[in-house]
Amino acid sequence: MKEVSKTINYKGRDYKIVFNLNVMEEIQEEYGSLNKWGDLTDGKGSENGETDVKALLFGFRAMLNEGIDIDNEENGTNEPFLTTKKVGRILSDIGIEKANEDINSVVIESVKSDEKNA
Repeated sequence: MKEVSKTINYKGRDYKIVFNLNVMEEIQEEYGSLNKWGDLTDGKGSENGETDVKALLFGFRAMLNEGIDIDNEENGTNEPFLTTKKVGRILSDIGIEKANEDINSVVIESVKSDEKNA
């Protein structure tokens, strides 16, 4: 696993979404497993195939706040973490489908094997 980030823009401000072990732990703590959380965000965990918005908000918030935490450490800043409501506004602006694409891309990229085929 490697730490992967992607930048999104909301109202002229760049936010970094990060998927790493810290985010994995947070998601596992809340949902029991990454697979269960992934099924919920992909709509596979619901009867009607809809995205579980609570699960999406949770994971997106965890990834955004990890990006803020890293930036704070690296730059000596003290940017506050985002609330679930603020993350909901960001998701509403960029769209659930786009957010899911961004989340999936950082998750998939982070868990790709670094080993070359022999």
